[in-house]
Amino acid sequence: MLTFTSDQWVIVALIFVLGLLVGAFMASGGGRKWKQRYNTELDRRRELEGTHTAREKEWREQESLHAAALKDRSRDPVVTPRDPVVNRGPAIGSRDSIPVVDRNNDGVIDDRDR
Repeated sequence: MLTFTSDQWVIVALIFVLGLLVGAFMASGGGRKWKQRYNTELDRRRELEGTHTAREKEWREQESLHAAALKDRSRDPVVTPRDPVVNRGPAIGSRDSIPVVDRNNDGVIDDRDR
C-alpha cells in the first residue's frame, strides 16, 4: 500500500484546487449562453410550428378541392380515347389495308418499337 508524505498531500490538494479553479473559469458565463441558445431554439420552433400550421390549412384546402374534383369527375361519363390507327396502303397480295397501331405517337409502328 502506498503512503504519502505531508509534502505529497499538499501537492495533491493544490492540484485539486487548481482543477476547481480551471473548471470554474471554463464554466463562467455558461449560464447565459445556454439560456440564450435555449430561447433562440424555442423561438425557432414556434416559428416553424406557425409555418406548418399555415401550410397544413393550405394542404387541407387543396385536399378538399381535389376530393370535390374527383367526385365531380365520377359523375361525368368517362370517355376513353381510341388507339390511333394508321392504315397502310394495300399489302402485297391483299386487297385490304392493314390496320397499324401507333399508341405513343412517335411515328414508329408499335410492333416495330421493340
